[in-house]
Amino acid sequence: MVMFLFLVVALAVVVAAVTLAVVGGGEGTGPLPEAAPQRLQDPLPPDRPVNRADIDQLRFPLAVRGYRMAEVDDALGRLAAELAERDARIADLESALAGAQAAASHVSMEKPARGDDQ
Repeated sequence: MVMFLFLVVALAVVVAAVTLAVVGGGEGTGPLPEAAPQRLQDPLPPDRPVNRADIDQLRFPLAVRGYRMAEVDDALGRLAAELAERDARIADLESALAGAQAAASHVSMEKPARGDDQ
């Protein structure tokens, strides 16, 4: 019975100490300060296109349940926009190259042979 009372008193002391620490008591400092949320240490560069090294160095800060969804969504949105822009640029360049090759082959077929008339 004495051991049970000791455990109940010890539990009450621990609960009281935790409550005072969280609510703030005794020292006039108030409750525990809010922890600053973690942010990306090295975000993707805003002033130039993203390259392979930027992606290799990208590390997301951990949150209570994994990664911060907003940070991951921002990075994925940026990467998706840059990939779409690059795909459009590649398609434009391939189209221009195909047009230039077609024009070059058309011009080479129309050239008269030199020296056959004489």
